[in-house]
Amino acid sequence: MTRDRRLPLYQEVLLLALDEKKGTTPSSSMFAHAMGGAILAEFVASGLVRLDPDKKKLVRPGTGPDPEDPILAEALALLRRAKRPKKARDWVMKFAGLKDLKHRSAALLVDAGVLEEDTGTVLKIFRRRIYPEADPGPESELRDRMHRAIFTGTRDLEPRTVVIIALARAAGMLDAVFGKKKLKERKQRLDALSSGQAVGAATKEAVEAVQAAIMVATIVPVIAAGAATTGG
Repeated sequence: MTRDRRLPLYQEVLLLALDEKKGTTPSSSMFAHAMGGAILAEFVASGLVRLDPDKKKLVRPGTGPDPEDPILAEALALLRRAKRPKKARDWVMKFAGLKDLKHRSAALLVDAGVLEEDTGTVLKIFRRRIYPEADPGPESELRDRMHRAIFTGTRDLEPRTVVIIALARAAGMLDAVFGKKKLKERKQRLDALSSGQAVGAATKEAVEAVQAAIMVATIVPVIAAGAATTGG
């Protein structure tokens, strides 16, 4: 992979979610919501979508050429075909639910030489695709940028790095990257990084949409289970 070519935000989220040796992701689907939020944040940053300034914060198509990345192109086409505008939360969930998002995203990273595809087993019975790292450079560089932003007082903050931190935090992914205890000591810094001043008001909406989508994804199964129990 060419080192001066930055990976799309959603691919960086996937790298953080993957265990670099085992090539597996957490059983929780929360990282997928972070990927969906990263897709929306990518569109916001590039002007391909805009958010209404009113309270509804509906997402509308912006201007600009179609992305070369196939996942981003598919997501943008989906948004443009929508019969009516939707809220950011709805698009985060829609993008998170793109067919085979994890495996298709991993395949792009395999093509770029960042990951390799292999086969593992669950309980020594079920086979599954796994993606251990082939080139640790991109994730190492990403973690270094994130570490510098979180654990130093630098004001030289790259917007994309701040967005990744905010998305990963919203999805509960940061503990696995840096450790819960260390992050607790930097709560004030993390709050500042996740604020609208640090990431921009529109991108902050994408981060908040991830939080809302995760809340829905967590609560709905509980409600459904409760209804099934009551109805039984």
